Amino acid sequence: MAELRNRGLNKLKFRRQVPIASYIVDFVCIEKKLIVEVDGSQHADNVYDKQRDEKLKEQGYIVLRFWNDDIIRDLKNVCQHIIAVSELGSKNT
Repeated sequence: MAELRNRGLNKLKFRRQVPIASYIVDFVCIEKKLIVEVDGSQHADNVYDKQRDEKLKEQGYIVLRFWNDDIIRDLKNVCQHIIAVSELGSKNT
């Protein structure tokens, strides 16, 4: 997602393919403790992903998952959702 590069989304700094705990996440904004995962169909109802998300949440992270199709077809709303969650997360800390 090019929108997450170079502070292109609401000036949030995202890093790509970052190890956290024993996992590698697609994108993370350390400042907001916000993880963005971009998933294909192989992740539908995936028990491993659910357990992984719970472990990351225990570490204090917010985990957002988006389908590849959502990003292709509705990128604007995906970006708006990421911004909204990042702003809510900062108000709760």
